[in-house]
Amino acid sequence: MTESEILTQLKNDLDENRYLHTLGVAFTATSMAMKYGVDIQKAYIAGLLHDCAKCIPKDKQIQICKENNIYLDEGELNAPQLIHSKLGAFLAKSKYGIQDEEILSAIEKHTTGDADMTPLEMIIFTADYIEPHRDKAVNLAQVRSLAFTDLKAATFKILSDTIDYLKSKNADIYYKTFDAYEYLNINNNKEVNP
Repeated sequence: MTESEILTQLKNDLDENRYLHTLGVAFTATSMAMKYGVDIQKAYIAGLLHDCAKCIPKDKQIQICKENNIYLDEGELNAPQLIHSKLGAFLAKSKYGIQDEEILSAIEKHTTGDADMTPLEMIIFTADYIEPHRDKAVNLAQVRSLAFTDLKAATFKILSDTIDYLKSKNADIYYKTFDAYEYLNINNNKEVNP
C-alpha cells in the first residue's frame, strides 16, 4: 500500500479520535527518529499503523487471533486491551502489506514494551504516550522532555509510571511490561545505539 492508501484505510477503520492520535504518534515518532538517527520512514509507518486494530471490538480481536493462529496468553486474555498490539502487527503485514520485521515488532511492543527493546521500538512505545493529543498521563511534561534527551530514560519513566498506576488499581502487571522495566533498570548505564 502507498502512504495515501494507508491513510485512507486508517481513516475508514478508526474513529476520529483514534485517527488523530495515530497522526500524532506518527508525527512524534518521526521527530524522535530524527533525533536518534533511526530510519524516519520506518518510524512514520510504525506510528501510523501502531493502533490499526484498536477500534475492532475486543471479542472480534480475539476471534481474528484464533482464526489466524495468533497465540494469546492468559495475561492478554485477562486484559484484552493489550491484544490490539499483537493483532495490529498481524494486520500491518496481512492487510497493509508491511514486511519489515522492525516495523512489525515496534507495533507489537508499543503497548506493553519488552526486554531489550530496539531504539525504534522505544520510539513507538514513547511516541504513543507523549503525542500532542495526550493530556492525562502523569509526569507527561517530564516524559516529553526526556523523550528528546534520553530515550531509555523516557521509556523507563513510562514503564515505572505505568507499573505504579497498575499497582494503585490492584491491576495485574503484564509480564512483558515488568520485563522491560527490569531490563532497563539493570542496564540503565548502557548507551542507546540505533
